Amino acid sequence: MKVIICGAGQVGWQIARHLSGEKNDVTVVDNNPELVRRATDTLDVQGIAGFASYPDILERAGARDADMIIAATHSDEVNMVTCQVAHSVFAIPRKIARLRSQSYLDAIYSDLYRRDHMPIDVVISPEREVAEAALQRLAAPAAFDTESFLNKQAQLLGIALAADCPVLDTPLRQLTDLFSTLRAIVVGIRRKGRLFAPEPGDQLFKGDQIYVFVHNEDVDRTLDIFGKPNKKQERVVIIGGGNVGLAVAMALEARVDRIRAKVIEKNRGSAERAAELLERTIVLNGDGLDAALLAEANIDRADAVLAVTDDDKTNLLVSVRAKALGCPMAICLVNDPTMVSLMGPLDIDAYINPRATTVSSILRHIRHGRVRAVYSIGDAEAEVIEAQVLSTSPISGQLIRDIGFPEGVLVGAVMKNGKVIKPEGGTRIDEGDVVALFSMAADVPEVERLLQVSIDFF
Repeated sequence: MKVIICGAGQVGWQIARHLSGEKNDVTVVDNNPELVRRATDTLDVQGIAGFASYPDILERAGARDADMIIAATHSDEVNMVTCQVAHSVFAIPRKIARLRSQSYLDAIYSDLYRRDHMPIDVVISPEREVAEAALQRLAAPAAFDTESFLNKQAQLLGIALAADCPVLDTPLRQLTDLFSTLRAIVVGIRRKGRLFAPEPGDQLFKGDQIYVFVHNEDVDRTLDIFGKPNKKQERVVIIGGGNVGLAVAMALEARVDRIRAKVIEKNRGSAERAAELLERTIVLNGDGLDAALLAEANIDRADAVLAVTDDDKTNLLVSVRAKALGCPMAICLVNDPTMVSLMGPLDIDAYINPRATTVSSILRHIRHGRVRAVYSIGDAEAEVIEAQVLSTSPISGQLIRDIGFPEGVLVGAVMKNGKVIKPEGGTRIDEGDVVALFSMAADVPEVERLLQVSIDFF
């Protein structure tokens, strides 16, 4: 597949890394020659320096015979014009654009993206993706990472194992015997910085970070088994009233189970806008690092603080200060992946990486076959792929134990006729089933082959 990626920032670079690693023909376009050079030096991609919306630049990038264009520059308008040029001049079949401005994303204007208007096949909104990720973190506060799959009937939970975890030193095979009715499977373990797909005989140790695929009805029981009782969130303080913080607060207001939220926003204009749009949420104008303002927001009585400003350092420091003032849980937004290593030493419970959520969202739309969802784990180390099984797939009609999955691939869950079941060796995979697979990055191409993806693309 020939793909043009416009924008060589973190999102564009990660997408290029994924696609070039799977032997696709990738060209990266950016008006910053240094970013283009970084991409061509570190990845197996071609690079063009120039403005992505210019027809001559797209021509040089090979737009005449491209299968897909992904517009992920920092400018919404450049991304939109790039897709228009790609459609009108070069007839590129598939066009994906990242749009940040909420005005472009309002449902009443969705007709704008028809092929005879602004021909964008898929619109990705980082703010909406991040807001959804924040809500999922709040729903399972004991987990450091979480994502929903299979029509929101199952979740992937990231759980850090402490010394008080009751099942330490227990082989996974024995866990299955002990909790035979539990619909949960450990699909990934990070130990001493290395992520791997475990074998049935592997044990769990203090300090491990595990990824568990679990049926929604068994989330609380699963967290209990791993020593992480799930506490209901009733009071939340949100630091940052921009697009992300506002989206989270509005979603909390819309929920049936009442969660009381307060928003602290430094910019007066943004604070006034948030106050106008929110009905039951208290909005405070001031610096989230101000201990007196945090006290005014009753941070010591809050169940969680959610730091989602556009500054990583502010988010980290606010989280530390809030916990020092008595808040039991801190979730923060971190754009810079090198800062993730500070989470443990700073005692921050969970983080959201907006670039990872955006990359996962884009991958969902560019994976071949009947792929319904993709979630990127860590620094693109692994993926969870949710896909519908086609009649042409080599795995259709086979028992799981007989399928030649690579060592780095595990089946997390299977949905048959709309019902999610726990997969076992004797589970038969049939046409129309939806499977959720944990796959190490190196094994993704083989997973796609097993799903017989190329037949059903476009």
